Amino acid sequence: VQLQASGGGSVQAGGSLRLSCAASGRAYRLLNKAWFRQAPGKEREFVAAIRRGSGYLYYADSVKGRFTISGDSVKNTLYLQMDSLKPEDTAVYYCAADEALITSSISLGSAYDYWGQGTLVTVSS
Repeated sequence: VQLQASGGGSVQAGGSLRLSCAASGRAYRLLNKAWFRQAPGKEREFVAAIRRGSGYLYYADSVKGRFTISGDSVKNTLYLQMDSLKPEDTAVYYCAADEALITSSISLGSAYDYWGQGTLVTVSS
């Protein structure tokens, strides 16, 4: 599975961005898909995920109500709509995918086998 993330950029606090992650090499619908982020000097953290099959959505508390994860199975693309951005959202954002993981692991980066290259989001105050 190859993942290609895009859509990062610079925005002022309160603004919006939409990240995209194009997937190839495996049927999109067979993948659990997620977004993670890593801020400078910090560890990678979970942002949001879509469970394959059920389509159930998961969000980190820090982004709940502001970010929306979605996918397009025709375009084989995962999205992350980010609204009401805050300076603390500044990070490199990574998309990730895996074919088989248990629900309790969906927020763990170590559970994902496939990763995109990352796209930088910078939010200024």
